[in-house]
Amino acid sequence: MRRLSRQLENMVLILLTAFGAVFVAEIVGDKLLYTTGILAARYRTMPIMFGMAVAFMAKMGVAVLVGDAVSKLPRPLVATITALSFLGVAVALWRKSDRPHETKDKHRASKAAAVSFAAIFLSEWGDVGQITAAALAAKYHRPLVIWLGAVGAMVTKGALAAFLGGGIRGWIQNRVAPQVVRYAAVGLLLVLGVLSVLEILFEKN
Repeated sequence: MRRLSRQLENMVLILLTAFGAVFVAEIVGDKLLYTTGILAARYRTMPIMFGMAVAFMAKMGVAVLVGDAVSKLPRPLVATITALSFLGVAVALWRKSDRPHETKDKHRASKAAAVSFAAIFLSEWGDVGQITAAALAAKYHRPLVIWLGAVGAMVTKGALAAFLGGGIRGWIQNRVAPQVVRYAAVGLLLVLGVLSVLEILFEKN
């Protein structure tokens, strides 16, 4: 019984270690944090959260399973995928109707979730969060626990951005013209995309 209790404590400690390490690693200067906020300012929060959570589960699953191989992906390939991802999301935001009752809620929700998934899953492979998760999995040999902690950290980070963006969406709807919101969101997204690509290509090892 004591041995089982010790193992449980050890797993909880590893879980919290993974959560804290990935959260801190990702929260500093992470551009997807701002991307999530921008998306939530244009779409409803819950579909954004769903797409984001699925994307983070998939990305962290790959990181834990293949470990250091994620960090060795060719930079031009990662930069190209990231650029296409940000460009695709920018196009989706540009084409989004400014009239909220023009389409059915179910269709809008599924589109928002798909856009959120694409923006996160296709961008910045081999980033600091994935590398941190891979290193912890190699160190502790508890891939499932590390995966749970890493996904929890990423979803927590994304939720903060999504709810902040959702609050901004509610505030600006009655104060700013929809066209201005669209132009600003697309412009910010393209800037973040360019910065992400430059960071991938010129980041020092």
